[in-house]
Amino acid sequence: MSVRWTESPSTTDPSLLRLGDCPPSSITVRPGGSEAVFNAGFDGCSFRRLVTEDGIVFEKELTLMASSKVSSVISLVVCEYERPVDWSPPLYDPVTFHTSGQGNLLFHMNLMNDDLSGVAHSTTFSLGSLISITATVEQAFHQPLVLLLEECVASTTPKLAQDSRVHPIISNKGCLTESKNTKSRFLPRRNLSEIRLSLQAFKFAKGEEVYIHCKLVAWDPDVMDSGKKACHYDSQSRSWVLLDDPSKSALCTCCDTHCRTRRRRTMGKSLAQPVVLGPLTIKD
Repeated sequence: MSVRWTESPSTTDPSLLRLGDCPPSSITVRPGGSEAVFNAGFDGCSFRRLVTEDGIVFEKELTLMASSKVSSVISLVVCEYERPVDWSPPLYDPVTFHTSGQGNLLFHMNLMNDDLSGVAHSTTFSLGSLISITATVEQAFHQPLVLLLEECVASTTPKLAQDSRVHPIISNKGCLTESKNTKSRFLPRRNLSEIRLSLQAFKFAKGEEVYIHCKLVAWDPDVMDSGKKACHYDSQSRSWVLLDDPSKSALCTCCDTHCRTRRRRTMGKSLAQPVVLGPLTIKD
């Protein structure tokens, strides 16, 4: 969904606009007017989905945040399209979608198309191509949390066992180890409740069904340390870079050794959930 909001003359701070729980993708402020643009997938921003016999409707309010923490509704945003004959809810499609819940949190993980505008239509990738993956957490009325990918491995089985063949992707408390010698990297966030990964297709288990097993962690964004982070390797600077704040990339220096979470009295409790994405196939 793409939503463009304009106001002329400008009387509103566009950075305070929210589509569901998503901030604007871009903001433009000019003399005499302002504009906010939202680009959102239907699996994010807490969209409501209504499925009828003939159509599928996604809707959410466009709101303005207020200092009183009570948002005012500007407009109801609705996107409706004809329901395909063979359509079924993504929740029941194990090929490209995973959903699981913990408490009042709901975790999602998807294989996406190249521009991340929607769920991928194919699960077959050429060796060396880029695989786009998005993970999100719906927080309902929970305090704001940042979503992290703490561990990820590829395997040839939907369930991990001691004798499972595995290929490490993310390890050491959020280090994208696959980025050390490939083009794999984390992509800039659109909001804290989402993390996006561009993963270069690897040689592991070519031609076989591959499953990606990840541990998703929802965490207090104000309490980040070397044990709760998202880091990828930058080949130009030859150093590890922190996704959310490159100026604090010192938190990533342990990626080549061993990363630990520092114990603090103020540290909040992490909410973790294992997810499995797949199967997908990598071919020459």
